[in-house]
Amino acid sequence: QVQLVESGGGPVQAGGSLRLSCAASGRTFSTYMGWFRQAPGKEREFVAGIFRITGSTYYADSVKGRFTISGDNPKYTVYLQMNSLQSDDTAVYYCAARAGRLRNYADRNEYDYWGQGTQVTVSS
Repeated sequence: QVQLVESGGGPVQAGGSLRLSCAASGRTFSTYMGWFRQAPGKEREFVAGIFRITGSTYYADSVKGRFTISGDNPKYTVYLQMNSLQSDDTAVYYCAARAGRLRNYADRNEYDYWGQGTQVTVSS
C-alpha cells in the first residue's frame, strides 16, 4: 500500500507560480508518478508524469513549457513546478502512483494510488 499526500496548493494570481509536492509513504517506490487535475464540472485530466528510474517526463499539451515535474527519490517525493499560471489551471490537483508497468501516462485508470488532492485557484 502507498499513501500519497499533496501539498503546496493555494490561491495565486494569473502569471504567478506555485510548486506542488507529493510525498509518498508505505511501499514507497512507485515506478511511475503522475499529476492530474480536476476542475469543477470537468473530467479528471492528465497534467504530467515521470518515470522515476530514468527521470523521463511527459506533459499534457496545455502545460508544456509552463509546468515541470521532477522527483527526489531519496525523499520519496515528486514535485510539480507551475509557472505562468492561468485561470484555466484552476483545479484540484491530484498525485497518482503506479508500481507496475504503465502503458499510458494520461490514462487515470492505470494508476493504483491517489492522494487526497490540493486546490489551486488562479485569479485574473
